[in-house]
Amino acid sequence: MHKIDDQLAKVTARIHQAATAVGRNPQTVQLIAVSKTQPAQALAEAYAWGQRAFGENYLQEALDKQVQLASLAGIEWHFIGPIQSNKTRPIAEHFDWVHSVDRLKIAQRLHDQRPEALPPLNICVQVNIDDETTKSGVSLDELPALVAAIAPLKRLTLRGLMAIPAATNNTDQQRAAFARLHRALVQLNQHGYGLDCLSMGMSGDLEAAIAEGATFVRVGTDIFGARATPAAG
Repeated sequence: MHKIDDQLAKVTARIHQAATAVGRNPQTVQLIAVSKTQPAQALAEAYAWGQRAFGENYLQEALDKQVQLASLAGIEWHFIGPIQSNKTRPIAEHFDWVHSVDRLKIAQRLHDQRPEALPPLNICVQVNIDDETTKSGVSLDELPALVAAIAPLKRLTLRGLMAIPAATNNTDQQRAAFARLHRALVQLNQHGYGLDCLSMGMSGDLEAAIAEGATFVRVGTDIFGARATPAAG
């Protein structure tokens, strides 16, 4: 098999095994191939082997790839990086999902700039689940107010929550962080929001994330190999 095919097969097998181990249907966990810094050809190879959802952090790099890969039907673009206010328009215009909304100003701009001809933009609110000063995300205390403010925005569809917990190899600590995010989603749904997505888990902790309810896992290096130097944007 080609290298990307082999790596995709290994990651998919991990997802299947992790879901089955906790009594979940593996089909309820979607793989986002984190393709930042990877060339368009690498994405095209992954697409050829069945991958459809790709996660990008750097806007200009992502827009360039979208042009190069415009002929690939059904490809799904997820923006997963920090969002600057001056870059919301192209994100609103060119992505299917945004996982990294962490303040109302960004949500409002994405809403206002989402073209009427496109479906509402799927978004997840990013939560700083471990209160790390170096990471983006709303605190758990501020989350309910932010969700309440975003929910009425008609050009957005609020789907769920995203988090990047503090790095650790301790499985119990991994699961505890993911469990906090899951509890936050359950609590929000008790107020009628109907959130159905938990974007959590990467190469080193996807098993723990799936055990705690992840519906998206974001995997890059284990599919594509080492990252190249990031492009500006």
